[in-house]
Amino acid sequence: MLFTRKGDDGTSGLFGTPERFPKDAMIFEALGAVDELNSLLGVCFSRAKIIRNKNSLMLGGIVRRAQENLFIVQAELAGAQKTLSKSHVDRLERDIAEIEGHIENPHSFIIPGATELSALFDYARAVSRRAERHVVAARGVRPVSAHTYQYLNRLSSLLYVLARYAALKKGTKEDAPSY
Repeated sequence: MLFTRKGDDGTSGLFGTPERFPKDAMIFEALGAVDELNSLLGVCFSRAKIIRNKNSLMLGGIVRRAQENLFIVQAELAGAQKTLSKSHVDRLERDIAEIEGHIENPHSFIIPGATELSALFDYARAVSRRAERHVVAARGVRPVSAHTYQYLNRLSSLLYVLARYAALKKGTKEDAPSY
């Protein structure tokens, strides 16, 4: 069965403890935000396959790797014996550097929406920042490894450069706010 009825009283459990927590506890906000981000990255993944050609980076592979890593973050938050390592952070930094080498740094904020895919990556960037804040706020219940915090901190940078790259590959000019 896909349901257990255990949460009908508004509580839920985590790995490694018989204790039940209210469903509005910060740990579930963190788990939910990471899940939301992963789902949004699924939309980005499906759209990124469209611009795949011999002159494009393998955006789908980069996004899929981030999704896989977010499952590790969720498992760690839930209490499983899984965690991100330095190699996960290093790979993320290499991906950022590779994409950054193909774009021009705008040196300003960018108004999201130059293309559908760039807007989705910008949206994912905002969700990733919220997920990171929630994971940090949940450390009283479930602290994660230093590498997991580092990974989450870098992930918004990856999504930023992916948004810029997606607009570039479509040949669409992005605008800075006029203030």
